[in-house]
Amino acid sequence: MKKKLVLAYSGGLDTTVIIPWLKERYEYDIVAVCVDLGQEADWAAIKQRALDTGAVSCVVRDVRAEYIEQYIWQALKASAVYEDKYLLGTATARPLIAKVLVEQARKEGAVAIAHGATGKGNDQIRFDLGIMAFAPDLEIIAPWRTWDIKSREEEITYLEQRGISVPMKKSDSYSRDDNIWHISHEGLDLEDPVHEPKLETMLKMTVPPEKAPNTPEYVDLAFEAGIPVAVNGEKLAAIELVQTLNKIGGRNGVGIVDLVENRVVGMKSRGVYETPGGSILYYAHGELEHLCLDRQTYEFKQHVACTMAQLIYGGLWFTPLREALSAFVDSTQKTVSGTVRLKLYKGSITAAGSSSPYSLYSHELASFTTGELYNHADAQGFIRLYGLPVLVRALAAQNT
Repeated sequence: MKKKLVLAYSGGLDTTVIIPWLKERYEYDIVAVCVDLGQEADWAAIKQRALDTGAVSCVVRDVRAEYIEQYIWQALKASAVYEDKYLLGTATARPLIAKVLVEQARKEGAVAIAHGATGKGNDQIRFDLGIMAFAPDLEIIAPWRTWDIKSREEEITYLEQRGISVPMKKSDSYSRDDNIWHISHEGLDLEDPVHEPKLETMLKMTVPPEKAPNTPEYVDLAFEAGIPVAVNGEKLAAIELVQTLNKIGGRNGVGIVDLVENRVVGMKSRGVYETPGGSILYYAHGELEHLCLDRQTYEFKQHVACTMAQLIYGGLWFTPLREALSAFVDSTQKTVSGTVRLKLYKGSITAAGSSSPYSLYSHELASFTTGELYNHADAQGFIRLYGLPVLVRALAAQNT
């Protein structure tokens, strides 16, 4: 009986090439594993493609709820954004995919796991580290790091030479990753940062802002302990909540990001990301934190957010530091409950009011009208003590 290999399979160009490539070089039986993260996919057709190209079986695992509740919500509560723009749609998904691959490998008794991440990208790191965290004994095969194929065009030629149908149009061969949280676009004209993205033909989840309605749309979000639970007054489970906001954000052209980012391997790359529902949630969550967190906690959490984003982006999800930071974040979220109203208009998101039973905003203190809680005269002594180092330095300068 042949040994088994588990392949992370999407049915896209890379993994369609990888199955015959593996069959030509290894004696493994290939088990294709599709991880359903909410991407637009015809799973029946994808399973058949895997079998037609040489896999002995194909398994589809629906982990959409786990992805949102255990990974996306962690990043959202932490306010984790990579390099000020990227909401980590691919980076949060890869650790879970790696976990599922290991689970299936153990079930199949496989001795190796393969994936289609390139040798230039971040995903090879995320997959490898995720697999290593749970199964350091399994061999990891990444064809892009060893084969002679140098481009997506050569991948297409490889399939055509073997009579295998190409799972995309040559004119629309952007490298894409999509799930319920986002879709990314890389390659083709985007490889030169001087080019404006061709949003009219590129976008899948979102309309270009200029094509959005000419009237603003308001949306109300409710949160409990930092987790979104309702849209426009309707309680929704995680999957439906994100899907609903994707539709709302998508039709208003919000959540489009064009980013030249620093990859873990050291080079810069350029991608266009669509995260319509996620952008709405990040904005609303931020508004609620401004209302509910004290100054010191908010300031320190900004540092945590940056570190968390770097850990997630760099594939270090399954590490003690990420887990410890998540524990800190969860502690800060105990009072991040309430409602936020946002106005969406042609790609923009603006705040339109927020409230919380844990609000730290005091109208009596903030009002220009003097109240009993605040005596203006107290400010003079406070400022003198607060600025004592400035005063001492100025006096010293006068005496020199």
